[in-house]
Amino acid sequence: MPVRNSIAERQPELAAWRQDFHAHPELRNEEHRTAGVVADRLRAFGVDEVVEGVGGTGVVGVIRGRETGSGKVLGFRGDMDALPLPEQTGVEYASKTPGVMHACGHDGHTTMLLGAAQYLAETRKFDSTVVLIFQPAEEGGGGARAMIKDGLMERWGIQEVYGMHNWPGMPVGQFAVRPGPMLAAADGFKIVVRGKGGHAAKPHLSVDATLAACHVVVALQSIAARNVDPLQTVVMSLCAIQSGSQAYNVISNSVTLGGTVRYMDPEVQTLVIDRIRSIVEATAEAYGATAELTYMKGVHPTVNAAEQAGVAANAARAVAGTVLEEFDPSMGGEDFAEMLAVRPGAFAFIGNGDSAGLHNPQYNFNDEALPVGASWFAEVAEQRMPLG
Repeated sequence: MPVRNSIAERQPELAAWRQDFHAHPELRNEEHRTAGVVADRLRAFGVDEVVEGVGGTGVVGVIRGRETGSGKVLGFRGDMDALPLPEQTGVEYASKTPGVMHACGHDGHTTMLLGAAQYLAETRKFDSTVVLIFQPAEEGGGGARAMIKDGLMERWGIQEVYGMHNWPGMPVGQFAVRPGPMLAAADGFKIVVRGKGGHAAKPHLSVDATLAACHVVVALQSIAARNVDPLQTVVMSLCAIQSGSQAYNVISNSVTLGGTVRYMDPEVQTLVIDRIRSIVEATAEAYGATAELTYMKGVHPTVNAAEQAGVAANAARAVAGTVLEEFDPSMGGEDFAEMLAVRPGAFAFIGNGDSAGLHNPQYNFNDEALPVGASWFAEVAEQRMPLG
C-alpha cells in the first residue's frame, strides 16, 4: 500500500504544523511550547491517553486498536529539540529565536509522528497498542535515557521501538534500513594540559602547555592507526583547542582540548579510553607538563534487531515501493540508540532530497516527506499488529 490518501490529503496541514515548529525552535530540555502543542493535538485527535512531563519535557500518547488479542505494544519515537545555530535558510517561516534553529529536522520528525497519530486514532486498523514517544533533548541532552529512567518502557509495557531520521541527499520518498549497526556510538572527551606560563621571550623559564598539547593531538591519532583492529571502525576527532589569550607574547599556563570518539563495537570503548589516558599523561610528562582526562560516555551504537529491521523494511517497501537495505552505516550518533539498548526495534532513514546537510545553518526539512514518514509509522503498526 502506498502513502495513505487520507494522510496525503493532509500534506498542507502537516506542512503548516511543521513550519510552525520550525519558526519556534527550542533547545534541549526547553521544549515547553513544542510539548504543549504536541499534547494538545494528541488530545484533539482522540488519543486515548496523553501524559506530559515524561523525562522532563517529553510527551507520551497511547492509542489502543480495535482488538487486543496480540497483546503487542509498539513504541514510535519522534524527537523535538533544536540546535544552537543561527538560521540562514531565508524561508518566510525561519526561526524567530535568535541563535536557535531546527537544523536536524526534528520539526519534521515530530510532525510525521503527529500525522501518524492522527491517522491511527481515526482508523485504529491494528490490534493492541501503539505508544507515541515525543522525546526531548536528543541533541546531546540524554532525553532518551531520561524518559527510560522515568519508566517509559515499563509504565506503558513497550515491547518494540521504531524511529526514523531524515537523510539529506537521498530522494524524497525513499527509505534505507538494515539489520545491525546503523549509526555509531558518540562519546566526548576533554583534556586539560597544564604547564607553567611565562614570557614568550624566555621559554626556558616556562613549561609550554601549548607545545605539549600539540604533541598530544598528534599522538592521539595513533590510536585508530595502530591500536584498534583495522577491521573495527573508530573515528577520533580533536575538534577544539583553547590556549591562552590574544596576547602574542605570553606562554599559556594551560590548554584545553575537546573532541569526540565514534565506534560501532562497544568493546572498542574500553581500549580507546585506556589508550587516550596513557598517551595524554605520558606525552604531557615528556614535555614537563601534566594532563587530566575527562571522558564522557555518550549514546550507544544504534543497532537494529534483525526481526524488527525486517518489519521496518517491509513497511518502507509497502509505502515507497522500494527500500535501500545494503549501505554502509554512518559514524553519526543518535539518542534513539538508548531505547534500542533496552528494547528490540529498528531505526530507518527517510530521504530529504537535495537539501543542505544536517546541522548546517542552511538546512531545512522537506515537507514533501511528511506524508511518507507518517504512512511508514502507520504501516508498521498495521503490519506488525494486523487485525484478526
